[in-house]
Amino acid sequence: MRILTWNINGIRTIPQYHPWNTLKTQEAILDHLDADIICFQEMKTSRQNLSKDIATPEPYTAFFSFPAKKTGYSGVAIYTRIVPCKAEEGLTGLLDIKPPLTHEERISPPASYPCHSPVEAEGDNELDLKDLDSEGRTLVLDFGMFVLINVYCPNDGTDAEDRIKYKMDFHRLLSERSEQREVIVVGDLNACASLIDHCEGEIMLKKLKIKGGGDMAVAEEAFWAEKEGRNWLREWLAEGGGPMVDVVRRQWPDRKGMFTCWNTKISARASNYGTRIDYILVTPGLLPWVKTADIQPHVKGSDHCPVMLDLYDELPDSEGPRLLQHMLTTNAVQVPRLSSKYWDEFSGKQRSLDTFFGQKAPTRKTAGSTQPSSPLSLSPSPPPSSQLSSQASSSKSIGSQPIPVKRKQTQSQVSSSSKKAKPDPEGQTKLSSFFSKPKEPTKPIVVQDSDDDNIDDEDYRLAVRLSLSADTKTASPSSSKSHNAWKALLAPIQPPRCLVHNEPTKELTVTKPGANKGKNFFICSRPVGPGYDKGKAERDREDVDPRYKCNFFKWSSEVKREALRKEV
Repeated sequence: MRILTWNINGIRTIPQYHPWNTLKTQEAILDHLDADIICFQEMKTSRQNLSKDIATPEPYTAFFSFPAKKTGYSGVAIYTRIVPCKAEEGLTGLLDIKPPLTHEERISPPASYPCHSPVEAEGDNELDLKDLDSEGRTLVLDFGMFVLINVYCPNDGTDAEDRIKYKMDFHRLLSERSEQREVIVVGDLNACASLIDHCEGEIMLKKLKIKGGGDMAVAEEAFWAEKEGRNWLREWLAEGGGPMVDVVRRQWPDRKGMFTCWNTKISARASNYGTRIDYILVTPGLLPWVKTADIQPHVKGSDHCPVMLDLYDELPDSEGPRLLQHMLTTNAVQVPRLSSKYWDEFSGKQRSLDTFFGQKAPTRKTAGSTQPSSPLSLSPSPPPSSQLSSQASSSKSIGSQPIPVKRKQTQSQVSSSSKKAKPDPEGQTKLSSFFSKPKEPTKPIVVQDSDDDNIDDEDYRLAVRLSLSADTKTASPSSSKSHNAWKALLAPIQPPRCLVHNEPTKELTVTKPGANKGKNFFICSRPVGPGYDKGKAERDREDVDPRYKCNFFKWSSEVKREALRKEV
């Protein structure tokens, strides 16, 4: 049996990569991953945005957890061919479905839930259990032989005090959720378990050793203390006295470069400049069943790669082989009610027709109502043509101004008008009004010149000089300098060479929101790697490895100006 975990960085990003873009259904994608239990993190979607193909792919049973507040953020899912006997969302036991889960449907006894045996928080602050389970980070499934926890831990992306506390509290809640059972924890833990799991581990240790006076033990302790997540993970693993075993590292104890996450913004995956933050952890009682465990860096589609665990189908025993199939609860009476197959939108239940429509529009008041529907206008209503003209000039004014109420007509006026023509329905304009000429001629639209002073920048002044030189060329045909300048202006930019390697650079575009968004720039074309030059502010000169990317940077506009100056 194979268990696979993968931070997919968005359920809709996978089909953009090969070979997923050749597969037409979610079922085909899951089949291609070739696992019995598939755990996803960072779904980045909501229940309302899930299609039936993604929510209930046959023959898988699917479970989801979405964030309560944000959309397109976090979220975890489990697709399994093996039907679990129980399923829950979150770690606290406070998240529930309707009707609520019974004691028999619960995975753990009441004492195992933090709401019944509170977890101590750091300092004097109490844990906000509902808040810890509000971001769609955990699913818990009971397969009889073991309890599976699919988790997406908070990252270190911010130094905000509230997020640091949230991360610490979440770690504590995860590690203290007692099951008294065999447990498999899979997912993105957003922490490194050792120095070897970080691409900059050796450089970091070297710097910490210098700060610690040359003591290696002090340097290693400083590494763990730098990030709370590292220290928590070390203490949770067996090497630090904890209950969990990192089965992938156990299979490959000295393997370097076994990374699962890369920064795609700097193309770090091509040079394997990454970290290992995705894990499969098991309790010691399951180790005899572990056949193999590994990462799958060849699988593309995310900034993470999958991690897999294979279990033996049977184990030898003095009383006969123990079959994994018999150890698992595969004869569940029914699929747990948390499954997406019970969602109303996919369950096949008949829904009331009213649910497909919004709220009914307010009933229009009759002519005999004592309360007018709008303020009474004492001025005569404008003719249809003027109304049409005003409507065409500003559509926003239609819904913002009250509709004038017509004064009651006398009996003679009513009889007279009825003889002439059939009255128009309320608010309906005559067809002829659409062909009426406006009373005043339409004024031409005048586009004023921009007063933006920024237009007079260096590029603009250079273009002016080129234009003047072109006029001069007309007067003196012997001059070819202007011709060369214009030729350089229209020619594509030739990439400059970086100063360290003297190699052609590559051009990129700023995508980050801000004043520079959309601008092009050139950087060194070599890949990043341990010791690549991040700049003097972030990298000591003695730690720079010239084999990797240098810190060359130049705006494309500057490169073009330099080329034009040579021609002018």
